[in-house]
Amino acid sequence: MTEPGSNLVEADLSRIIEMAWEDRTPFEAIETLYGLREKDVIRLMRRELKPGSFRLWRKRVTGRNTKHGQLRPEGVSRGYCPTQYKHR
Repeated sequence: MTEPGSNLVEADLSRIIEMAWEDRTPFEAIETLYGLREKDVIRLMRRELKPGSFRLWRKRVTGRNTKHGQLRPEGVSRGYCPTQYKHR
């Protein structure tokens, strides 16, 4: 079984990590653009970040309603602009 995101180019990896750190970008946006579900993003972050950075990120996003589309408060944008990123 291959690791999630192992076939991505460096620029895509960098963008996924950036999106995962952003408060207003939901995991669903990453899945839409890159095909990685939340658990795949967590594995990717664990693999790519230093252990302390990963723990800080997990603490930051755990339970954060803006990172999960269904938990987002009414009126909060979906977190990404489809014309801003290349379409897959």
